Amino acid sequence: MKKKTAILACTLGAFALATASGAMAQTKLKWAHVYETSEPFHTSSVWAAQEIEKRTAGRYHVDVYPASQLGKENDINQGLTLGTVDIIISGSSFAAKTFPRIGVTYYPYTFRGVEHLLAYTKSDIYKELIKGYEEKSGNHIIATTYYGVRQTTSNKPIAKCADMKGLKMRVPDVPAYLAMPRACGANTAPIAFAEVYLALQNGTVEAQENPLTTIEAKKFFEVQKNIVLTGHIVDHLNTVISGALWKKLSDADKQVFADVAQEASVKASSEVAAREKELIGIFKSKGINVTEVDKNDFREAVLKNVTFESFGYQKADWDKIQAIK
Repeated sequence: MKKKTAILACTLGAFALATASGAMAQTKLKWAHVYETSEPFHTSSVWAAQEIEKRTAGRYHVDVYPASQLGKENDINQGLTLGTVDIIISGSSFAAKTFPRIGVTYYPYTFRGVEHLLAYTKSDIYKELIKGYEEKSGNHIIATTYYGVRQTTSNKPIAKCADMKGLKMRVPDVPAYLAMPRACGANTAPIAFAEVYLALQNGTVEAQENPLTTIEAKKFFEVQKNIVLTGHIVDHLNTVISGALWKKLSDADKQVFADVAQEASVKASSEVAAREKELIGIFKSKGINVTEVDKNDFREAVLKNVTFESFGYQKADWDKIQAIK
């Protein structure tokens, strides 16, 4: 009897040890972004997190933190280096703070539309700019997602570039985002993304700019009477993994993370593009003034007043992007 008890105790002990070892083997990761839980960028991130855990047989568990829970976009970019986050979704405009050349994609009126942007992500110039960022930052861009075409909302009607003169406008504190508003004479204010609705509501600023899907998700249409289709930036987000995590991954796991990120990117890009097509009619039905403008008027003001070199961009890179069919 004692022998059976001893054998059972050993067996249970071995099982407990194996269970503990299995639990210890799981690596928990943090995936952060600044977008709302209703947006495709969040839902696709949650899907990706689940797929990573499934495809690595539970060795990696990823928690997704939306809506600036782990900080503003600057914070989460810094977090990749500090080790406070492992994966983020963020614009190339923020990557440009480390490697300025990559920000040329945010120079106003660079892309003709979503098809041009997606063609760029398969081009040699894309690979060149991504490599430059990775060499400077140590972090790795594993996917690029269509974010939408940035439009303007305002308390007053805007028909041409000159109508923005003196307008108090919230714009992210990133040089490329500032280019169009400043070229048209607006007074820009870098208010945190999470605080924009209140700033528009209380009159701290009179205008802002974001894609239609973000205007919907953040409910900016509730506190702005006009949506002006300036279409000044065809925006995109990169899925970036920290260099520290990337170095720890096996080649097989790197492929899993990259594959999942690419699949999530396709899902989110498709959803955003489809929703954009629906929203103009939806906003009009809510009594919002939706105005078409002559984009060439805005584009010419930018080209005249804002040089590529002032941002650290290279016009040669821009020319290569322009040439993509």
